[in-house]
Amino acid sequence: MILHEGERLDDLMRSGRSIIQDENEFCFSTDAVLLAHFPRFKKNSRVLDLGTGTGVIPLLIADDVKEIFAVELNPRMAALAKRNVALNNLSEKIFVVEGDFRKHRELFKAESFDAAIANPPYVPIKNGESNKIFGVARARHEFTATLDDVVTAARYVLKFHGAFFMIHLASRLCEIVETLHRRQMEMKRLRMIHPKPGRDANLIMLEALVGGKVGNLKIEPPLIVHNSDGSYTDEIFKIYNT
Repeated sequence: MILHEGERLDDLMRSGRSIIQDENEFCFSTDAVLLAHFPRFKKNSRVLDLGTGTGVIPLLIADDVKEIFAVELNPRMAALAKRNVALNNLSEKIFVVEGDFRKHRELFKAESFDAAIANPPYVPIKNGESNKIFGVARARHEFTATLDDVVTAARYVLKFHGAFFMIHLASRLCEIVETLHRRQMEMKRLRMIHPKPGRDANLIMLEALVGGKVGNLKIEPPLIVHNSDGSYTDEIFKIYNT
């Protein structure tokens, strides 16, 4: 394995896997790790990762599913994802597709996946702000895909009663529910993520089903990321080490 300038190798602490990341690009965060541990997949599931980055989520869920297709728009990130798949000897299970998932009809067959997962850009771009956002910060803003783009792509690829898993801003929950409903998906499981005890939730993780009935939403206990002193909570340590 050869690392290029600006690259580093990180231990994923899962099945002996490692991941190459480029320090000049957007590196995965705790959000991706939390999301990867949220779904309850069936072993024979065929999964699509919408916006895979360097492929961290497929690497983390590979033991739990049959196969994963991982689509990524950024050529540099897609190339890294392919290298990471090869590095971890998962080329027969994870398939990286360089492309724009907004063009999902060109990339995939309709209703051909059992599950879809997404850690999308969170922050809408306000009028006049686009020229003020630079570097890796752009990866967290909706420059290349909006909330509706992500949900629309998920709905297109998912079978009836297929599951969609996503992490997003808690402040956009009402918008998320409305967008899912408009695309024939209903939220069935929700977990709030709080940065510290006593702090408001800043993120949510959700599971939605295609064709699901309204109601019967399960709200799971809140997930606290940090203790009051800034250290990780026991649950976060457990997530990182399983």
